Amino acid sequence: MNLQEKMRIIEDFPTKGISYKDITTILSDKEAFQEAIHQLQAPLKDLDYDYIMGIEARGFIMGAALAYAEDKGFLMARKAGKLPGHTVSYSYDLEYGKATIELDMDSVPDGARVVVLDDLLATGGTAKACAKLIEKAGGQVALALFLTELTDLPGREVLEKEGYPVVSILKWTH
Repeated sequence: MNLQEKMRIIEDFPTKGISYKDITTILSDKEAFQEAIHQLQAPLKDLDYDYIMGIEARGFIMGAALAYAEDKGFLMARKAGKLPGHTVSYSYDLEYGKATIELDMDSVPDGARVVVLDDLLATGGTAKACAKLIEKAGGQVALALFLTELTDLPGREVLEKEGYPVVSILKWTH
C-alpha cells in the first residue's frame, strides 16, 4: 500500500504558501493506519530500546499504537503545564517565539533507551527538544522516528548534528 497516496494535501494551510501533509486520512482508514504502524515497526526490528515517546498531539496517536504493537512503554512529551506530578522541562526557540515541552520525570528510569516519534519531521526543533528532554530526565535517545519528512527543510540535519539517528518512512519536498 502506498501511504503517500492515502495522505491528504491541503494547500495554503496553516498559512499561504504551505502545502500541509495531513495524516488524518491515514488515521481514518483502518488498513492505512495499520500499514503505517507496520512500516514504523520495521526500523525497530533490531533496535535495543525500552520506550516510545510520542510528541503532542499526533505523535500520541501513532506512538501509543506503536508502543502497543511493540510491547513497549509509552511516554508523552506534552506542552508545558499539561502534566501533573514531577516533570522535567526543556525550552526551545520557535520561528516566532519560544515553546516549552515537558515529560513526567518519574516515567523515565535512568539509562532508559527511548524512540522519539512524531508524524512529521520539518525543522527538527520540537524533536530535538524532546531528545534533550529525554537526556535531561536520565534517558538516552535510541532513534528519532517519523512517519513523514519534509526533505528540503533542515530537520534531519539538526538531529543528526546532535548525534541522533533519524528514520522517516515517507519523504516529501516542502
